Amino acid sequence: MSGEDTAKRIYDEAIVIDALNVSNWESPAVYQSLHASRITAINATSAVWENYPQAMDNIAAWLRRFREYNDILMPVKTPDDILQAKQEGKVGIIVGWQNASPIENHLSRLELFHALGVRIIQITYNERNLIGNGCYERRDEGLTNFGVDVIKEMNRLGILIDLSHVGDRTTLEAIELSEKPVAITHANARAFVNHVRNKTDEALSRLVAKGGVIGANAFPAFFENTFDATLSDYVDAIDDLVQRVGIDHVGIGTDYTQDQSKAFFDWIFSQQGTKYQERPIVYPDPLIHPQGMETPDKFPNLASELLKRGYSKADMTKILGGNWLRLFEQVWQV
Repeated sequence: MSGEDTAKRIYDEAIVIDALNVSNWESPAVYQSLHASRITAINATSAVWENYPQAMDNIAAWLRRFREYNDILMPVKTPDDILQAKQEGKVGIIVGWQNASPIENHLSRLELFHALGVRIIQITYNERNLIGNGCYERRDEGLTNFGVDVIKEMNRLGILIDLSHVGDRTTLEAIELSEKPVAITHANARAFVNHVRNKTDEALSRLVAKGGVIGANAFPAFFENTFDATLSDYVDAIDDLVQRVGIDHVGIGTDYTQDQSKAFFDWIFSQQGTKYQERPIVYPDPLIHPQGMETPDKFPNLASELLKRGYSKADMTKILGGNWLRLFEQVWQV
């Protein structure tokens, strides 16, 4: 059997999970690409700067999409749903947020959104909110009093805490306070590429000590080669994380932005979602992910590259999704 055949077989047998996708959910091409990828489940960003009613509208939109695309999509609320998606050849959609802004100042809304299917929440996005501080904020004083209560309530409900865009001190305090393992769904090591969005070795060490998982990020702006990055550059980032934290704590978090417009990027990088901010580098329009994994349908190429790097079937299976599934089983089941 050739290397390509072996990689395909391993990929097809594995539970494959992308822990962050923020594509244009109104684009049919996105769902065609996801289905072609044979991916098992994705964490689909459904809030970034939204408030309470806007986030509710976004959930209503997902209910519509589950009906319209019921032949290829299904909602994921439990680990068993992921196994069912694999068995049925559908793409499991985990409704996740990149900001806790939709709960506004009402702690009780966490329980409401959990009942509506939200299973992953990044506690801050880039800047300060009522919970803590983001990685681009000018100062990071850590978690607020409200933030301490949010961490405890997310633990109680079984919502996975995501710390990807979170400031350094807030990250460390959230890991320490959480009674359950937490996630960094889409980031790399800062020692690998010195970018504020990447994570310090101290944060990675504490994440692992609590049993958490980090998803290697494929967003091109966070590589040395930026928009000339390739699949090989991405797997370099995976290799680096495996060496730092161990094979049991690394997954995939591509940060795919398929079919998103320039206006979308202006919005997500704006100050508090309203004030336009110049970006330090010019983004191409459309933004394309690293060569060889431009869109989700190229996701199987990752298995081929991992196999070429000498990863065993067992280790490939962990990186492709097994580590995420284990974390979901630990956190979601209360």
